[in-house]
Formats: sequence, C-alpha cells, structure tokens
Amino acid sequence: MTTLTVTAKGQITLRKDILKHLGVDAGSKINVRKLPNGKIQVEAAKPQGKITDFFGSLKREGQRPISIEEMNEAIAKGWAGER
Repeated sequence: MTTLTVTAKGQITLRKDILKHLGVDAGSKINVRKLPNGKIQVEAAKPQGKITDFFGSLKREGQRPISIEEMNEAIAKGWAGER
C-alpha cells in the first residue's frame, strides 16, 4: 500500500510507480470515482477524440503518399525478411 500526504492546498501527488501502473504520463487525465465508506477508485481516463483527428499525423514534408498496394508490398517484404 502507498501512503500519500495531503498538502495545505488539499492536493496529493501520485508517485511515479503509481503513474506507471496507471499507464499515464504528464498531461494525461485520470478519473476518480467516489465510493462508499470514504473510498475512491482511480483509473486512467480513456482517450477522447475522433479517429479523424489522427488523419495526416504521419505525413512528413518531402515524402509522397504511398498507395495501399505499396504498403502491402512493403509488409510482404518485411514478413519475408527482405528490405
């Protein structure tokens, strides 16, 4: 069990091992649920957003887009141990 100290502002700091266990980093969100008998449940918040927010995130300046056929060819070569 981990014991945390409450500051004068009513805040606590979660230790790195706890954050790692939750799978969160700086800037991540966590959910806290109040349970009966003065207990709480803490869990990593599920990412919010739309898949369309991800579109174009892998684009690199100076590189042309590749086709599905080119992707499939690269995948096949990778599985075959070729470069």
